[in-house]
Amino acid sequence: MSDDVQPGFVRVRLDLSYDGRDFSGWAKQARGQRTVQGEIEDALKTVTRSPETFELTVAGRTDAGVHARGQVAHVDLPGELWEEHREKLLRRLAGRLPHDVRVWSLTEAPAGFNARFSAVWRRYAYRVTDHPGGVDPLLRGHVLWHDWTLDVDAMNEAAAALVGEHDFAAYCKKREGATTIRTLQELRWERRPDGIMEATVKADAFCHNMVRSLVGALLFVGDGHRPVDWPGKVLAAGVRDSAVHVVRPHGLTLEEVGYPADDQLAARSREARNKRTLPGAAGCC
Repeated sequence: MSDDVQPGFVRVRLDLSYDGRDFSGWAKQARGQRTVQGEIEDALKTVTRSPETFELTVAGRTDAGVHARGQVAHVDLPGELWEEHREKLLRRLAGRLPHDVRVWSLTEAPAGFNARFSAVWRRYAYRVTDHPGGVDPLLRGHVLWHDWTLDVDAMNEAAAALVGEHDFAAYCKKREGATTIRTLQELRWERRPDGIMEATVKADAFCHNMVRSLVGALLFVGDGHRPVDWPGKVLAAGVRDSAVHVVRPHGLTLEEVGYPADDQLAARSREARNKRTLPGAAGCC
């Protein structure tokens, strides 16, 4: 598979954000639910007065209810259309898009850029409060209430065993033909001055439900229901554990996507398409 853009087309990078509460996730769905991809593609078609829909490719396909502050996508547009609309396209999209999704920039992408495959990391944040009174009503769509006091030090000690390259099958919803091997680059918790606990979760990529499952396991350690070594033992077992709860999506936000230098984009895109195995493994997972 090549990232070469068709002759006569221009690859455009979009940086965007959205409040996920009223979306059925990023990806368009056959049943007609409201999705982020669908809203942006419809708006793009309308403001460019195009007879066809130009399909977006995204860095991270977020689930229903998950938010994004630093999402990245790309779209290939006919060169003439891009030149005609580029100066006013951002403002026109702002006038056409619903208020829960915003496109912040539209730039011509460098050669080899692919919003999904060129990315070297994605960084998510999950926000939780253990305040006995619950969640601030103004933050209720973005913060989970956990009705037990949480020990952040215990959660960070447990998290340390999960960082690195592992098969995260125990924390992922398995998809046919997809690997569950990932490199978890960062997983840590901090309690902010306002009392909200924020998990930073950064990896080269994530499999389905991985972040919300990791958070669910660490919350059980933080509230004392499980020992500190339990999440690591679940990881080593390599199978889904019914005791690992997938926490609700509204506490999760995609904060940022990282890319290499322009001259490394194409190589990264090729590398990311290779199916991964762990060192010493007899075959693919």
